[in-house]
Amino acid sequence: MTLNAVSYGEFSMALHEHFGDKRSPVEVSIEVSRRCPLDCQHCYNNLPMGDLAARNRELTKDEYEKILDELADMGVIWLLFTGGEIFARKDFLEIYTYAKQKGFLITLFTNGILINEKIADYLREFPPFAIEITLYGRTKETYEALTQIPGSYDRCLRGIRLLMDRGLPLKLKTVGTSVNRHEVIAMKEFTERELGLEFKFDSLLNPRIDCSQAPLAVRLSPEEVVALDLNWPNVAAEHRKTLEAGLRVAPNASQTVYSCGGGFKAFAIDPYGHMSICVISHQDTYDIRAGSVHEGWAQFLLSVRQRERKRVTKCTACQIKSACGMCPANGELENGDPESPVDFLCEVAHLRAMALGFEVPEHGDCEFCHDVERREALVESADRIAAREIDPNVWSAPRSLLPVLNNPVASAGCGGCGTVH
Repeated sequence: MTLNAVSYGEFSMALHEHFGDKRSPVEVSIEVSRRCPLDCQHCYNNLPMGDLAARNRELTKDEYEKILDELADMGVIWLLFTGGEIFARKDFLEIYTYAKQKGFLITLFTNGILINEKIADYLREFPPFAIEITLYGRTKETYEALTQIPGSYDRCLRGIRLLMDRGLPLKLKTVGTSVNRHEVIAMKEFTERELGLEFKFDSLLNPRIDCSQAPLAVRLSPEEVVALDLNWPNVAAEHRKTLEAGLRVAPNASQTVYSCGGGFKAFAIDPYGHMSICVISHQDTYDIRAGSVHEGWAQFLLSVRQRERKRVTKCTACQIKSACGMCPANGELENGDPESPVDFLCEVAHLRAMALGFEVPEHGDCEFCHDVERREALVESADRIAAREIDPNVWSAPRSLLPVLNNPVASAGCGGCGTVH
């Protein structure tokens, strides 16, 4: 018998075509801990490493094995382990190994600072599908200004070097904030040109999952978000493509609150055994410890997914939703209501469209369409972005301060205690 090899892209596309519009859980995100050795200003869910109450509430290894058994039986294919910091748990590699034995395609999200030789060697022997490390700055000063932990920069670089030395499937990413905006371009160039790795970024911050608005203190302005997005032709082209697709068709508002993949193709499990639509949505959760993953998917999340809208908002008939990022979870966190539009995201969407030369069709009671002053301010801002008067390259700081990863980097600890993100 001859087996024909196909690319991952072909494999993924074939799977999505196979499942089509059928409700089926193919992607699951598992937060193994919310504890983390960092104290990032922008983070939506981190807790101190020494939070014993949080640690004692976390699912046990045996409970994770039972959950992973159920996920495999349900046909889950893609599995994401995230946190907090995944290596905050001393037994994470045991949980990971069990998941590997089940055949999942596994992605690991980590901040890298707890990765040591033992962990890196193990991952080389039993590699995940992908590893993503967040780089918070191009320089030590900026990185640690955001993480608020001295020594974390060198530990992150050491973790990156250890994984690269072993040829593991590594990507770097960052989140754009008012603290590190001047180094996003430098981080991208460093990652792609010097390390030869893929780099991605996102500048849309959420409040904390306890609804604290603290992370928004370092959120970029809508003008800065869009200027950073459109600084790269490929990112601008992607936004243009999705906007054109949305504007070609008449508004087709969903009658349900949720229209994303949450509860339809995917769901999340938090460190305490609660299932939800996604990692940032926590108004509606199901306790696996009181039931089962299968029951949570087949009954509870189905009812959440089928919940009908109670009212019409400016989002209902909006044709530039693809440029927005708005979802019910954002409404929950910023306004306490999944059906409440988030004005910040609405402004970002209008700016993206206008800066790319699109006319935005009026949609309901939208202040960015009907309020003359706000509309004029948007037009002026979009013109500044399009003319590159708002230029992220001007923000850039000197780029010679980051040590080369191939040089020895001092470690701030072995990482054996299990901490990260």
